[in-house]
Amino acid sequence: METVPPTALPRSTPDTTDVAVLELHMDDVRVRPLLDELAVEYDARYGDLFGRGSAAEELSKYPATEFQAPGGALLILQEKGESVAGGAFRRYDAQTAEFKRIWTHSAHRRRGLARRVLEELEQLAAARGYSRIYLTTGPRQPEAKHLYLNAGYTPHFDLSADPETIGRLAFAKDLRPRSG
Repeated sequence: METVPPTALPRSTPDTTDVAVLELHMDDVRVRPLLDELAVEYDARYGDLFGRGSAAEELSKYPATEFQAPGGALLILQEKGESVAGGAFRRYDAQTAEFKRIWTHSAHRRRGLARRVLEELEQLAAARGYSRIYLTTGPRQPEAKHLYLNAGYTPHFDLSADPETIGRLAFAKDLRPRSG
């Protein structure tokens, strides 16, 4: 019997129409459930590599003000009052927004929510004057790597290399269409 990799499983068109998009501050109580679960996931995936508890350090690496307008944003998708996915960006340079913390709650995965977060962040970054996106993901997050590749991001690493030997996997994307 042939095994189909999870990324190749057939999917129905995700319905995210009943999902509200909210721009919030990092300290809003509606953000906390996602960040708490993200910290647990980071520790589970990377604890043996970076040490248990390193997730809290990573999640507090940047001041909350960097994720506020006009240079940044934090978006949460809510469904029936529950935070189900989110992501943020901060200024990387004058033309580039750096996306951070794109996350879907474990109970709501495989519904296209991360893709929706990515699209909403891209639209907002473009509206705030950015023309380029930069982001990184960890070597033990293959689903994130596939999300970014499928969304048109250019990898800045050798796709054939073992991700563990690379470390952070960097991606970039131009927001404005290229002429010619």
